[in-house]
Amino acid sequence: SLFDEPLAIAVQGLGPRQPVTLRTSLRDETGELFQACARYQAGDDGELDLARCPALPGGSFSGLEPMGLLWALQPQKPFRRLVKKDVQRPFLLQLEVFDGHGEPPGRLLAQAQHERAFLRDGVQRVPVREGRIRATLFLPP
Repeated sequence: SLFDEPLAIAVQGLGPRQPVTLRTSLRDETGELFQACARYQAGDDGELDLARCPALPGGSFSGLEPMGLLWALQPQKPFRRLVKKDVQRPFLLQLEVFDGHGEPPGRLLAQAQHERAFLRDGVQRVPVREGRIRATLFLPP
């Protein structure tokens, strides 16, 4: 998905009302690790849809925040900032589902990797160098 588009996150196959912890991780271009986590309880049908299920207290955020696992990413080292320098390479987002709400997290139940791209397919990148001006022009297909 593109970095500025909403990401729908859902987990299926859980037990009815099973407590789980979801964690997202991503490494920036310098290798710094950023993470966020949230505690949830699956529905009666064993499904968890972040667009409908609020996060419980005790994680990086609480309440109904479908994109919370992205906006709440925090650096593992203090005073680091998530900065993207090369927009031609996507961020790789790791998503993990753990059993229960413990610290440290319980047993790993599922994991997935998702690419968050900055350029739509077909966008042309044109370097601009005119006098003292240095820029990059991005042209849509």
